[in-house]
Amino acid sequence: LFSLPTSFFALFLLLLLSYNAFTVFSVHVPKSPTTTTLSNSKFSSSLNSPLFKNPHLPLLQNSTESFSFSTIQRPSRRVKKHKRGLRSVRSESHFPVPFFHARLKAFFNNSHSSCKERFFMTWISSLKGFGERELFSMESLFKSHPEACLVIVSKSLDSNAGTQILKPFVSNGFKVMAVAPDFGYIFKDTHAETWCNRLKEGNVDPGEVSLGQNLSNLLRLALLYKFGGTYIDLDVVVLKSFSKLRNTIGAQNFDTKTGKWSRLNKAVLIFDKKHPLLFKFIEEFALTFDGNKWGHNGPYLISRVVSRVSGRPGFNFTVLPPSAFYPVDWRG
Repeated sequence: LFSLPTSFFALFLLLLLSYNAFTVFSVHVPKSPTTTTLSNSKFSSSLNSPLFKNPHLPLLQNSTESFSFSTIQRPSRRVKKHKRGLRSVRSESHFPVPFFHARLKAFFNNSHSSCKERFFMTWISSLKGFGERELFSMESLFKSHPEACLVIVSKSLDSNAGTQILKPFVSNGFKVMAVAPDFGYIFKDTHAETWCNRLKEGNVDPGEVSLGQNLSNLLRLALLYKFGGTYIDLDVVVLKSFSKLRNTIGAQNFDTKTGKWSRLNKAVLIFDKKHPLLFKFIEEFALTFDGNKWGHNGPYLISRVVSRVSGRPGFNFTVLPPSAFYPVDWRG
């Protein structure tokens, strides 16, 4: 399916939305092996998103902003993934603690950009990997939530080059900001703070799985716990508004015979500030972290905790079936 031209994929999304208008909220878009390399691509955010070329779906059609990824400076040498992730934990707290909070507070409370809904995304990687798929995800979010505020927590996007990437959205009146994470502030007064300190002291084995991936797993939980709102991955295409959803997770696998889910996912999370389930997620991450098992600190963690607390008083949340957030298998 994903080797087909993007116009076919756009048509598929439109048909999927029409057929499942009341149940499908989003769909994952895996990386296509045929995607043009960023170093050779010049595009505006609107021009290469076929879904939004449809005259009934105008979003950035009036944008004339364009940029080239070939102008972005690249690191001269590669480093191991876990070392790069650990370095980011150590270096991304060099601002005064209030700096991160002050920027978010100003962004959320600005009288000229009041937020009807808060969205968070994270991007731990370099700008080299940020391309058409990620821009497409952002466009779909604003198509369904034009009055939303989107914060992308990312060191690489919080830069001059990152500002150019986001400029087409800002120029068209959409509220989006990239800000480098201050892990010390974000994790403060949670189990994540203790885990992060142990990691920096060398008392946590980061394992073979990318530390950046595991930091992203923890970061999304801590952001929602501290601020509340909606987290979505940058490979999710939003098909309809989330405005009526609250304290919601999506199942990825569902047994139609028993009516029970067998696995949850964390690509889309919608929670109130300081929700007790988020607290349990963060606690589970800190107490059972295993950097050698893919998914252990991500979707399997979510599944473990939810299976334990389901039905207990004080944990009010909803698990939606796969058709809501994951109608297409992420494996292609």
